[in-house]
Amino acid sequence: MTNTTRQRFSVRAGLASVVNDGPYEGVADHLLVPLQQWVVTALHREIRGEFGRESYPDEKMARVICLRLRFASDGVYPPAGSMYVNVLASQEGIDLLDVVDAVLAYRVEQGATNPAELTDLTKLLDEGGSAYRITEGLDGLEERVTPAVRDALRQTIADAAGNPSAGSSADHLAAAWSAVYGRHPDPVRAYSEAIKAVECAAHAIIQPNHQRATLGTMLGELRGAARPKFTTALTTASSADPIAPVEAMMRALWDGQTSRHGKQTNTVSETLEAARAGVHLAATLVQWFSSGAVARTP
Repeated sequence: MTNTTRQRFSVRAGLASVVNDGPYEGVADHLLVPLQQWVVTALHREIRGEFGRESYPDEKMARVICLRLRFASDGVYPPAGSMYVNVLASQEGIDLLDVVDAVLAYRVEQGATNPAELTDLTKLLDEGGSAYRITEGLDGLEERVTPAVRDALRQTIADAAGNPSAGSSADHLAAAWSAVYGRHPDPVRAYSEAIKAVECAAHAIIQPNHQRATLGTMLGELRGAARPKFTTALTTASSADPIAPVEAMMRALWDGQTSRHGKQTNTVSETLEAARAGVHLAATLVQWFSSGAVARTP
C-alpha cells in the first residue's frame, strides 16, 4: 500500500487513541462514495461530437455487467437514460466490489483497459486502506498480501515456467494463487492446483518413469529403497537425513487435502486459511524442485 504509517495528529498529540487504519474488508464507509464515483466514470465513454469530445453513459457495457451479476433494473420500459449505469453505481458493500471486479474484467475482455481509470482505482484502494488491489492481469480484484511474499511467488512462477522439466507447475501455481487471493476465493480448487503444481515440479526428479505419478506415489518413493539417492542444497549434519525436510513438507501438503476423496461421511472442504497455507507451502516446494535445490544422484 502507498499510504504511510504516519499517525494522525490527534494520536501523535496524545488527544486520541490509535485507530484502525485498515486493511478494511468489504467497503468501508469512507470508500463507498469514491468507489461509486469510479464506477460511474468507468461506465462512460468519450465520443467526438460537434463540440469536441463528449462523455456518454455506456449502457451496453452496463447492461452486460448487470446481466452477469444478476442485478435487476428498475423495471422502467423503455429504458431511460443511464438506467443500467445507475443500477451498478448505486450498489454498496460486497456488491459494489463485485461491480468493480466485473468492470475490470469486461475492460480486459474488450481490449479496452484505461490506464487513467486503473491509476485512479489503485489510488482509491491504496489510500483508503482497502484489503483489495487490482490483479496483475488487470482483470479484477484480489486480496492484498505482503509485497515481498507476492514478489517471491511471482519469481517462483517465472522460474518454473522457464524450466521445461517443471512441466506445467507454473500454470498450476498461478491458478492456485488466483483461487485463494482473487475476489471470489475457491479453497478447494486452490488446494488441488497447489498439489498439481508440486507434482509437476517434482515428477522429473522423484518418479520420472512413472507416467501416473502423484504426490502420494512420490512420497512412497521417498520412503523406499531409492531414498539415499535424494539430496537437497541444505547443509545437514552427517547423521541427519537430508531429504527429511522435503518429505515433511510434501506430507503436510498431501495429508492436508481433506476433499480429495469421497466416502460415507461428509466430505470436508478445505478452509480458506488451509488453502492459503497449502499454496504457500506448494510455492516453496516448486521453487526447491525447479531450481535444483532438491536433486537425485545417479
